[in-house]
Amino acid sequence: MFSTLKRRLGDMATIKTLCTAAERHANAAGQQQPGAEHFVLAALELPDGSAAAALRRLQAEPSAFRAAVEQQYADALAGLGVAGASLPPPAPVAASDGLYRAGASGQALLQALAALDKAGRPLLGAHVLLAASAAQQGVTARALRAMGLTPAQLAQAAQQEAAARA
Repeated sequence: MFSTLKRRLGDMATIKTLCTAAERHANAAGQQQPGAEHFVLAALELPDGSAAAALRRLQAEPSAFRAAVEQQYADALAGLGVAGASLPPPAPVAASDGLYRAGASGQALLQALAALDKAGRPLLGAHVLLAASAAQQGVTARALRAMGLTPAQLAQAAQQEAAARA
């Protein structure tokens, strides 16, 4: 019982770290609420290193995810006929006070993360990638595809990395 309580407290600390970092990434990009892409960026920074290791299992450089996300934003603007070079860089926004709010894709990722069966193991960055692999649409899914990764490949690598750390 004590070990279960200790693991859950650790998971809560990891979730707090994820949420804080995801909000920081979103705010730096001029967005008020973090989306799934910001949670993946936050997972890549976690000290456990499992998210980055899962990407490396697929011969993907973890830092390439940020570039792929930025390219998705640029492509979306280009699709609207707005040249990214003519826009000023996004102005950072202040972190919100009060209740934590994530964007729709961030909420979906957190719900998928909560639904994961981790077999009594601590929450890892690889679990965030596993939850992110469930999304078929959105910036995260498009960025991963741009990196040459399929959701099935990401899920498998994340599961292997989590199992290796059990």
